[in-house]
Amino acid sequence: MKLRLFPQEPAGLILLSQMAQQIVHASATMAEILGVPATEHAKLVDDMHNHDARSGELHFALLTHMRSSFVNPLPREDMYALSRYLNEALEKLDSAAELVFLYQLDRLPRRAADQLEIISRQAELTVDAMRRLDNLDDLEDYWIEILRLAKRAERTHRVWVADMIRDMKWAQYSRNRDVANQLVEVTKDMRRVATQVGSIIVKES
Repeated sequence: MKLRLFPQEPAGLILLSQMAQQIVHASATMAEILGVPATEHAKLVDDMHNHDARSGELHFALLTHMRSSFVNPLPREDMYALSRYLNEALEKLDSAAELVFLYQLDRLPRRAADQLEIISRQAELTVDAMRRLDNLDDLEDYWIEILRLAKRAERTHRVWVADMIRDMKWAQYSRNRDVANQLVEVTKDMRRVATQVGSIIVKES
């Protein structure tokens, strides 16, 4: 049976999709940061701050839209939760980039790139999912895939931390651990988005 909510006001879903797209852009910027010397980080971190600012603008635009729109495609509390989790994910990605800059980390372990690949994939899937929230067909697959990716990210984080404890001195470990923690928290926020979608599917089924 086709699941469908109220499609009269799709602007909110477009804003949510644009927020997810900012995470895709921010992931690409973070990948650039990981690939260049510390002397080139400053401009890229400024770019990351711009992604964060844009996400904040979209978040507040969605809040304004929900207040002014008579009919929304989802309950307001669900749209707010999705927007908040997406914005918090971007904030943590921005924090990771700033820590790399402040700590002058020239090279991060390969596990950082692995985590970034997961974040990028989660964000790409979420861009499409946010557009389709007024028609819940097949979104269960999105929910399940994001959860799978989040579990993979947690395993990667555990191995990364274990590697750092074994291979690094305390000061180096502490700096790299801060970045690792921020990246895994991004994946957890993306998981929260998917879990919220799952709750919407259950409520509307």
